[in-house]
Formats: sequence, structure tokens, C-alpha cells
Amino acid sequence: MKFTINKRDIVDVMGKVQGLTGRRSSLAITECVRIQGSEDRVQITATDLETCYEGTFPAQVENSGTIAIAARKFYEIVREFPAADIMIQEAENRWINIGDKKVHYHLMGMNPDDFPNTPFFEAGEMFDIPSADLKKMIEKSIVISGIGEDKKAHINGVLFERLTEETPKRLRMVSTDGSRLSKYDYRFADDQALPAGEAVIVPKKGLHEVSKFLGAGGNVQVAIEGSYFIVKAPAETLAIRLLEGQFPKYGDIIFRSEGYAIEMDKDKFHNMLKRMSILCTDSYRAAFFTFDADQLVINATNPDIGESKEDMPIAYTGPKMEAGFNPRFFIEALNCVEDEKLIVNILNDEKPCLLEGVTDKSYLGVIMPMRV
Repeated sequence: MKFTINKRDIVDVMGKVQGLTGRRSSLAITECVRIQGSEDRVQITATDLETCYEGTFPAQVENSGTIAIAARKFYEIVREFPAADIMIQEAENRWINIGDKKVHYHLMGMNPDDFPNTPFFEAGEMFDIPSADLKKMIEKSIVISGIGEDKKAHINGVLFERLTEETPKRLRMVSTDGSRLSKYDYRFADDQALPAGEAVIVPKKGLHEVSKFLGAGGNVQVAIEGSYFIVKAPAETLAIRLLEGQFPKYGDIIFRSEGYAIEMDKDKFHNMLKRMSILCTDSYRAAFFTFDADQLVINATNPDIGESKEDMPIAYTGPKMEAGFNPRFFIEALNCVEDEKLIVNILNDEKPCLLEGVTDKSYLGVIMPMRV
């Protein structure tokens, strides 16, 4: 196998697949990328056995063939390569030459036949969505990460729903870690196609890798086929193996008619939370929120450090309530709200607090009070 490829066509993608090839798996060859060359292009494949990436790029292919090369070192080489064009040639015993007239590398490859089989997909029911909007959905969902060694599907995954019976049709992602929840809806126009299908759970770490490849322009195609969540761009495809399990019924939490809806300035509340979280640590995570007579008071106490307290005026006329919350959860939820004005819905010291924008209802954050 021998081909020449332009540096700009390969260096970016090699940087993005490091999250797949750098992840521990039961097969050493998953630390490699497989490169298949034929005619005027090469196909690059990377996988961690749960998420698979395939991309096709233009190249000058002199001899077709397939190689498997260590992804990390290959990326470092192409990233620092001084010339625009890079020649890659397979030598005897799976050694691989990389270079040009001035620079030369001689690296040991692996047997490409040992590379895991990648899933094959039919041209199923795919739908279009702007790349930037899908990226936004994913980023607002995976801000709630999994918890350590917890193996529950609903903790490590994001619920992906197609609400085709509603008007307008919606694509929804819901994420939780048991202490908080996020919901994000993307609304489809009347003339946009959204095929019906069952709700599935997509791994958060796979969605994190997908988000790296989603740009600010253009559309991508999305589908659920078999046990895979598929995102397809013109020259690239990513497939994530779905998780098996049940996602908790969240409707009773996010849809409630009761509670006290308090409008706040998002930035003022956000800055207040950041100041009050300074004394919070892994051992003392809670800050106490007191709602009383048009005033919110937040205080944090850490016996190892000290105390902090701050108040701000709010439009609240309900009974006095005090509840403990993790301020970091509020801060991360506020980062997902795009409105300048915020609605905080509080019911009592035992029920979750809801956060959303005043006008943009795409995102809803839910935070459970802490038992302290």
C-alpha cells in the first residue's frame, strides 16, 4: 500500500479520534486506526468497541491496500509534519514508512485483519438536523456525566426520544445522574421529516465523541438502526452502540402546575452562586437557599474553611422555605439557559427545583435538594 495525503485533510480528524483510540479496551489493536486506500481516496476507521468512526478523504493512491497504525504516534507525526503532503507506504513485515524527501519515519504497524469488524448499515429511515443544533443538544445533555463505576444505563446514557405525535414534532434528549436532570427539545418545522420510533438510551461518552465532529454549519443525518445510534455527514459516519435498560419516568418531575415561579436575572444569580460555591468542597457540597419575603439568601458553611453568606432581592411572596442544594449543579444548569431572564420554580424543601428561560423553553434543568 502506498498513498500521499494532504496534511490538512488528516491532521484534524486524527486529533478528534484520540478519544476513541486512547480509551482502554480488551483489544490492543483499538489503539490503532485502520487505513484502507483505493483509487483516489482513503478510509480511516477508529473504534473503542462501543463507538465507531469512519471517514473518507481524498488521496493519491499508488498501490491499494490496508494498514493498521498506532493512532497516537501517527497523529503526533502528521501534526508536526513540516510539509503539506505526506507519503505513507507499507513495507515488509507490516512496517510503515511515513515522510517526504526530507523527513522520514519508520513505524511498526499491526495486522489490519485483527481490527474489529465495524457495523454495516442499510439506508434506513434517516432524518436531517442542523449540525450545530445536534451539537447543542448533546452538549447540554452530557454536562451531566456518569457517576464513577455506576453501571445503570440511565446514569451512563442519554434518553433519545422522537415525539412525532406532538405539534410541533420534537426531538428530545434527557439526561440524569440521580441528583439532577436536564431536558432539551429541538422543534421541527412542519415540513421537516421526523420518522417515528421507540425511545433509546445512547451512551454519554459516545455522544461526547460525536460532538467533536459536529460543526457550526450544514446538516447531518441521524438514524436508529438495530442496536446503533448513527450520525452521518457527507464524508464521515459515527455509530454508537445503544445501552440496554429502562430510563426513569420523568414526566411527573418536569411537568407540574404547582410551585412558586420566581423570575431572576440569570447573570446576577449565576455570579452569586459562583461566589457562594467557593467554600464548597467534595466533603461539604451543600449551600443553603432561603426564600423569604422578596429575598433569596444563600449561605455556605465549611468547618474546614469558614462561612459565606449573600442575599439578593427576588419577587417572592410565598412561605419561608429553606433547602440545601449543590450550587455547582445550579451553575452548570444556568450555563445551559440561553435567555437573560430565568424562571426558578420552587415547591418545598423536598421537591426538585426547576430552571428554564423566560422565553426559550427548549432547555429545562431539574435539581434535587440535598439531605443535610
